[in-house]
Amino acid sequence: MFSERHVRLFRNGRNQAVRIPREFELDAEEAVMRREEGRLIIEPVRRKGLLALLSTLPPLDEALADVDAGLPPLDDIEL
Repeated sequence: MFSERHVRLFRNGRNQAVRIPREFELDAEEAVMRREEGRLIIEPVRRKGLLALLSTLPPLDEALADVDAGLPPLDDIEL
């Protein structure tokens, strides 16, 4: 993989822009950009997984039904 490539900066309206070469394309729809010690860093925003999404939901206030009610214990089942 390429580690460095010279690119040209250009104006897009009032914004400064740069074309990202194909070998540096990000596999994302959004990115976060920050300046760090004179460097411009662009990182893709990754989709959060299901567990991260579920952790943001409020807890349930209702009790869940006991689906095992009325069933014999597993130790009593003969195969």
